[in-house]
Amino acid sequence: GEAVFTGNVVIGQGALRIAAGQVVVVYDDASGDITRLTASGGVTFVTQSEAAEATEALYDLAGQTLTLTGDVLLTQGASAISADSMVIDLGAGTARMEGRVRTVLTQGGN
Repeated sequence: GEAVFTGNVVIGQGALRIAAGQVVVVYDDASGDITRLTASGGVTFVTQSEAAEATEALYDLAGQTLTLTGDVLLTQGASAISADSMVIDLGAGTARMEGRVRTVLTQGGN
């Protein structure tokens, strides 16, 4: 019901890319579909407009959530937000950051 990938692991789904040192893929016993990915060993999450780094990540495909934990850093252009953890609702396109959140916002202009 699961497979372990190690090394420079890169996973893509549409515009979403996840890179990590190790990824554990969990499959549904009945359908064989991937239900969950657990990434560790330095995780990078990239979309067309933003990038995030964390120590670990849990991607729940059925629930359409991505939970990043451990020194989370989210960048959007020149702006950055860091926190202890971030939960992204991929279906709704929203995110919630928790635990010592720090922000640097940069807007256009000089």
